[in-house]
Amino acid sequence: MISVTQLRKGVTFTRDGSIYRVLEYDHYKPGRGGAIIRTKLRNLRTGATTNVNFNSGDRVDDVRLDHHTVQYLYADDSFYYFMDTETYEQTALPRATLEDVILYLKEGMSIDIESYEGEPLDIEIPITVELEVTDAPIGYAGDTATGANKEVTLETGLKLNVPLFVQSGDIIRIDTRTGEYLTRV
Repeated sequence: MISVTQLRKGVTFTRDGSIYRVLEYDHYKPGRGGAIIRTKLRNLRTGATTNVNFNSGDRVDDVRLDHHTVQYLYADDSFYYFMDTETYEQTALPRATLEDVILYLKEGMSIDIESYEGEPLDIEIPITVELEVTDAPIGYAGDTATGANKEVTLETGLKLNVPLFVQSGDIIRIDTRTGEYLTRV
């Protein structure tokens, strides 16, 4: 058991039989009364997000997830399929669970899968990924006083603002935490 004041972004815990991950955390102290911990949580089994307020004295059961390396294989309409690189077992995760990282996944990519008591729950993608630009309009560097950007489409369907010099066929590095362009590779 941990106090809700110890919750931070990325912490995993159980509550009412469900496993949650903290997406956002805010400690709010009104003028009178006890502190309120405002959180945005994602249910790791269903992928649903919810806002929950805790009182400062509340406690939750923290959970340790197991990590092992898998390779992303393919996706269909409702599931994403991964293969364990040691045992060659295939694991399927529902689309709703991976909604926020789908556009960073590329076939053959090695990632970590998180499981609890043998049940696969979520994936942990690398901090940066390299993707190819498939569609980029021509950028004209007119009389701009600051850095100009244009929107390009990447091989996974992700649309991203990049500097004007990026062209179709370029491979660019993206920060998966913020979704921002880092550099051209």
